[in-house]
Amino acid sequence: MSPWWWLAAVPALALTALAGADVLQTRHSVLRNYPVLGHLRFALEGIRPEVQQYFIERNVDGRPFDRDTRSIVYERAKGTDAEEPFGTELDLYESGREFLVPSMAPVAVPTRVPRVRVGGPDCTRPYDMALLNVSAMSFGSLSSNAILALNTGAALGGFAHDTGEGGLSEYHLQPGGDLVWEIGTGYFGCRTRDGDFDPDLFAEKAAHPQVACVSLKLGQGAKPGIGGVLPGPKVNAEIAKVRGVPQGRTVISPPYHRVFSTPRELVRFIGRMRELADGKPTGFKLCVGSRGQFLAVCKAMLEEGITPDFIVVDGAEGGTGAAPMEFADHLGMPLTEGLMTVHNALVGTGLRGRVKIGASGKVATGSDLVKRLIQGADYTNAARAMMFALGCIQAQRCHTNTCPVGVATQDPRRARALHVGDKSQRVRRYQEATVKSALQIMAAMGVDDPSQLHPHMLQRRLDPQTIRSYADLHPWLEPGQLLQDAPESWARDWNGADPDRFTV
Repeated sequence: MSPWWWLAAVPALALTALAGADVLQTRHSVLRNYPVLGHLRFALEGIRPEVQQYFIERNVDGRPFDRDTRSIVYERAKGTDAEEPFGTELDLYESGREFLVPSMAPVAVPTRVPRVRVGGPDCTRPYDMALLNVSAMSFGSLSSNAILALNTGAALGGFAHDTGEGGLSEYHLQPGGDLVWEIGTGYFGCRTRDGDFDPDLFAEKAAHPQVACVSLKLGQGAKPGIGGVLPGPKVNAEIAKVRGVPQGRTVISPPYHRVFSTPRELVRFIGRMRELADGKPTGFKLCVGSRGQFLAVCKAMLEEGITPDFIVVDGAEGGTGAAPMEFADHLGMPLTEGLMTVHNALVGTGLRGRVKIGASGKVATGSDLVKRLIQGADYTNAARAMMFALGCIQAQRCHTNTCPVGVATQDPRRARALHVGDKSQRVRRYQEATVKSALQIMAAMGVDDPSQLHPHMLQRRLDPQTIRSYADLHPWLEPGQLLQDAPESWARDWNGADPDRFTV
């Protein structure tokens, strides 16, 4: 028998065996009806995101971030000109389209980059925050090289790096960048054996000179009101040490905090955290859901005489390593409404001067930054845009440990692809160029300081014939207005807000 016969026989036998297995299996109906050929369906489904991204979607269509936005981040990170020829590809007459108002008398771009002093009357060690910072991303979700590159970039550029709730690791500390240490419901890095908050451990780590601020995470935009599970096999020795948990054991972060159950207890705990942190700026992060619940926190602040130094508002469009689709798509306010709610509530209760507001949720460009400042923020944080600066290609495999560029993975082989020296410079250049772009936009609008931005400078198209400014579209409270005579649109929520109970 000729050996060439086997070249045809072996594949034929393999396909016959595969066809038999397909017919006998009971899991996939497609394979039972279309043995062998049915595998083509699964192969095409596997590469669908790549085909969609590279061959089908237009520059302005991609989600969560379109190609134009990703490109501008890549270009700024590489230090190349992020410029567009021939004009916009956007439909400017589409309902919901927003634009900033240029001035007939633009001003010179300021040579000094503004910073935001974070620290209320009870803060003894205030911090000057940049206009754009690294948002919360934990070690464990991101690789060690990604954390090193982000913090090195923050150190080079003079902006802050939020640790995320996964603990304070050596990769956060080694490069020397300023840190916002975030504590979540798992109290990782400052927890007792049974998962409670450990004040002594917290005070010890908060005293680290790199920790500029401490933050209590109440909720996250992409998954508000839900805890997390880190499977035991992923809890290696390094992650176990950083988080203060047993190696190899599944770790559960509950959806609620043990340290408080009422708005009043929350406010008191913020005050306690600030004392334990020796007067460093202390705040909390949330995704707004109920305006009444936030007003209850404001009432607790007033009655207790305790305010956070900052509040970070995370929008429902914010990112995550993994979340149930129903949570990401259907829970929580988008950043625009959440931001204006928090800003107006603080203004209306006379507390706005004591509390700075950070905005987090799809901030990527200079125009994004300026819009958020107009809507009530003092500064902004970016997570996914910083990942793009590191080389993220929006493969959306963050939860699979198979990130193709070494950003969101704990696989050492994949993580080594991320060169810390190169990527840290990209992070620095991206942040610097984006803030510069924001200042150029503000100068074109006739202002040279963020404090001069006002709601009438942001316009929104309601339909092809109608445009309204944010000053006309939304009610903006006067200082102390809720304490005197709450307007009708706020009265029900204000009157129902209880500092001793979270009610919707």
